[in-house]
Amino acid sequence: MTRRILEKFDRLVGGIEDWALFLSVILALLVALANVALRKLTPVSLYWSDEVVRKAIFFSAFIGCSAAVRRRALIRIDALPQLLPVLKKPLTLLSHLGVLLFAAVIIHLGWKFTLVAFHDPYARTSTLQIREWWFYAVLPTMGVFLAVHTLLVMIEDWFGKRDGADPGPAA
Repeated sequence: MTRRILEKFDRLVGGIEDWALFLSVILALLVALANVALRKLTPVSLYWSDEVVRKAIFFSAFIGCSAAVRRRALIRIDALPQLLPVLKKPLTLLSHLGVLLFAAVIIHLGWKFTLVAFHDPYARTSTLQIREWWFYAVLPTMGVFLAVHTLLVMIEDWFGKRDGADPGPAA
């Protein structure tokens, strides 16, 4: 019962991450292309396009980190486990614990940054004047997603469900 709930939660969060990544990259691409086309073909330029692209890249980097854990695509050094297969499980556990530590730090600091920006009425983006706390809120959100995905991957590793195989697209 609990396993099915966790798997449904994983699929739901994975779908949200996938769509959020897709939409943010498309937004950045379309805004950048529109700005370049307007600048080259007309005397008009979108003064806010650089800010949109920067924020989309920021968003994509952090949400993409969580998606990478879910897909078991996080960068890691795997030469030692290949040379000494007996070290595979302990080093994988150490890697997961490192990701959990990183997630805890991101949740803690991201929450602090979000609160500071939330209480500062002048913390706004330079051109679009969007409240910065919306962007800082990505940090603790990503940290929670990252921790949940890592715990689910650890459970799968512990019970031998996937043994490091790529789960493929969320079904």
